[in-house]
Formats: sequence, C-alpha cells, structure tokens
Amino acid sequence: MSLLDTRPLSGVLGASVEGVDLASDLDDDLVAAIRAAFVDHHVLVFRDQDLSPEQQMRFGRSFGDLDTHPFVAGNDEFPEIIDVITEPDDRFTFGGGWHTDVTFLAEPDLGSILYAVDVPSGAGDTLFANQHAAYDALSDTMKGMLHGLVGLHSAGPQYGEGGLSTGNTAMRTRAADLADAVVRHPVVRTHPESGEKALYVNGAFTIGIDGLHGEESRTLLRFLLRHAVKERFTCRVRWEPGTLVMWDNRSVQHYALYDYAGQRRHMRRVTVKGDRPV
Repeated sequence: MSLLDTRPLSGVLGASVEGVDLASDLDDDLVAAIRAAFVDHHVLVFRDQDLSPEQQMRFGRSFGDLDTHPFVAGNDEFPEIIDVITEPDDRFTFGGGWHTDVTFLAEPDLGSILYAVDVPSGAGDTLFANQHAAYDALSDTMKGMLHGLVGLHSAGPQYGEGGLSTGNTAMRTRAADLADAVVRHPVVRTHPESGEKALYVNGAFTIGIDGLHGEESRTLLRFLLRHAVKERFTCRVRWEPGTLVMWDNRSVQHYALYDYAGQRRHMRRVTVKGDRPV
C-alpha cells in the first residue's frame, strides 16, 4: 500500500496529498514517498496544515539545504524564509507573470515550498505549467534545433534598478547593482532524478539565446514562452489559510494571479538548493 494518498489536480500535473501532518516528525520512508510524488507530479498540495516558521523550515530541510535569496531580504529572525506579502495598496503582486524561480543563479533552486498565512477569499490562485509536457509537445524538428542551445538568464529585469519586482511596498529588495550578471543554462534541461527533458526558459529571467542574432533570439523566445504555458500544460491551485504547496523548479513554471486588489495576501516561502542544469 502506498504511504501517500494523492489525488490529481489535472490531467498533466499536480496532486493533492491527503492525511499528512507536516508539523510532525516525518520518518524517512514518508519523506521518500513525498519526494517520489514530487518528482512524479511536479506540484504537491497539502491542505489544513498548521505550521510555525521553524516547522516549515524543518520540512524543507527534508529535501536538502535551504537557500536565501540574493535580492530579497528574508525574515528578520529566519533569513531562509521570505514573507511574500501584498498589501491592499500594492499595484501588483510579487511572483506575478509566468516564471521559474531564480534561474539567474548558476545553481537554481530545486524547489519552492510556499505556505499560506493570510489569503484573499476566492482569489490569489497560482497557476503551474508542466515544462516536460511542453517539451514533449514540440515537433521532433524543433526538439533537434533546441538541443545544444543555451539560454542567457539575468535578474536584472526584475531586481536591477527600477526592476519589476522592486516596486512592491511590503517586499524589501537589495543589491540591485549585482542583478545584471548573466548566467548560461541549456534551453532544454534534463531532470536529474527522472531523466525527463524539459523546456528551461522563462519570461522573467531569460533575456536571450546565446549565439543567435537579436531578432532570431527574440522570435524563438517569444514562441517558446507562449508555447510553454499553454492551457493544456497547466493546473490551478486555490489557496486557503494553512495550505502548503511545494513545486519542482526543474520542471514547472508558475504564475501568482493578482485578482484581489485592495486586499492583503501573506505567504511564507522557503526554497531548497538545487544543482547546475544540464
């Protein structure tokens, strides 16, 4: 019998996990089962959790070392935690727009673990898109063309001077002068645990494709970015206080919807360190 009771969220990714109390000490077999489900479903949803910051960090450390964000200040007591807050007078939300977390790092995070503290009623959902499915749907000719191409990633558009993610009043950003550094990742990466291939470009941090002329790069990126988030590759998660969602940054993009202007939203995020994409 499986250690986990999982229920699919859609036909292509995501699962709700029933009957697990993440505040308790999880034994090795249960952690292994969660990790296997994480790799298989890419997005896991745990509802009705009551987690302190310390308990959320302990759960995150079950999957690896926790990371700190180079451009967003963490919680004063727990720097590994980012309090993702949208105040009623903010004009946009942190994490809006399709993206994969921190691909501007040489070793982007393995996954993110987000816990809902205070959410608007019936709003503020998060969309996820399966990048394995997006890759598989490409023609063999396009797949052949993409293999060997290298994407250029930078935090500059989001965290540089005047970047899009620096205008949220509740989030404290820093080190904008370092945000324009560029790192190189394959346009198609191989998942280190499943061996599956996935598209690995995103609209927030991928600024070009190495070796292509400007218009060539922009044209190919426009196609890939639109293709990667088509509806048939997605699922949608509705938040309630006490919901925890973990997603695999190696295989998904996500989009935090901002349909709750005038209301407050408070989430707690920890991320698990990853490896260099290949």
